[in-house]
Amino acid sequence: MNTPVFTIPDHEVELSAIRAQGAGGQHVNKVSSAVHLRFDIRASSLPDEVKEKLLAMSDQRITAQGVVVIKAQSSRSQEGNRIDAMARLHELVALAAKPVKPRRATKPSFSARMQRVDSKVLRGHVKAARGKVNDKGM
Repeated sequence: MNTPVFTIPDHEVELSAIRAQGAGGQHVNKVSSAVHLRFDIRASSLPDEVKEKLLAMSDQRITAQGVVVIKAQSSRSQEGNRIDAMARLHELVALAAKPVKPRRATKPSFSARMQRVDSKVLRGHVKAARGKVNDKGM
């Protein structure tokens, strides 16, 4: 399966450093180590079919305006978070660029059809045996 590889130019990605959420130490209020990545799908240089697939995805990271917003704050360094955010963006684009595998119509085999019919007949016999019992001999 060939997945085309796309390079996203740096000028199409807007990266901004923000303060990370969560607990921290003495250094927490002085550094902005988390990274906010914004990528406008419509204004990008991606092929049109990839843009359409990205916009059609039901991903919470894609806004109604067609902007991908990724927040990376898992690393303690800004550079690590920047790399993580870009990797997640590339992963999202690669997922949209993956070609859809066409569905090939199949039908059940002869033995599978016979098994199904036999089980239905057996079930019918079980249900038929549930009728009223006639005790006319007494």
